[in-house]
Amino acid sequence: MRALGVDLASQPPKTSCAVLEWHHDRVTIAELHSECDDEFIVELAEKCTVVGIDAPFGWPVGFRELITDDEEPRPEPEEWTREFRDSLRFRKTDFAVRMRLGRWPLSVSTDLIGVPALRCRGLLRRLGVKNRAGDGRVYETYPAFALKLWGLPSRGYKGTGKRDIRVELWDALAKRAPWLRVEPDQLERMHAKCDDLDAVVAALVAAAARRGAVEPLDAEAKQFGAHEGWIVTPKPDALAALAPPWGG
Repeated sequence: MRALGVDLASQPPKTSCAVLEWHHDRVTIAELHSECDDEFIVELAEKCTVVGIDAPFGWPVGFRELITDDEEPRPEPEEWTREFRDSLRFRKTDFAVRMRLGRWPLSVSTDLIGVPALRCRGLLRRLGVKNRAGDGRVYETYPAFALKLWGLPSRGYKGTGKRDIRVELWDALAKRAPWLRVEPDQLERMHAKCDDLDAVVAALVAAAARRGAVEPLDAEAKQFGAHEGWIVTPKPDALAALAPPWGG
């Protein structure tokens, strides 16, 4: 079983990919790449069992309806409440994540994360994804959310000057997943760059989805997620479920 994790940015220089490979007694990081363009991502995906992409798969339904309405602006001015604006800024999956994570994901309709989402839309088409709630092979992931659910450090590890936090994060993850083998140069890269680290976590989440170690979707999640995208919610014990041997 091979799981591909993609930390997708708006441009290749900040995009990383990780391929995890399951063996009889261990899981290895078979490939770890930086500066990945769309063609390279598609080529990797074709060789993998499951794919996890860290980028929004769609936009809020209400936002899409609003910007495509050619009639008079709606609703009435007095109905433009904070709650209504939030429904335009955030997807149903974002509301669900906020309940568990304690903070909002970036808004795909009003933040710069919308630029990676545009790139992601093209990738999803090339990968043949029709159901954005998770089609059995390609899933939307949110590494910081997964780390939080697994009881691992999930804040403050991104960006420059955060190497010590990433070292702490990886040490904690390695204790929970001792079967995950990492080469010294790979470990150094994840300590140095959050993009590479997030790609590995995205691959773990994708594998958890393949394994069935994620929360099932209710009717609303399936309805809205098919159009807006739905962030995979790994179970707290998902890492234990991924321990080899497992053919996937």
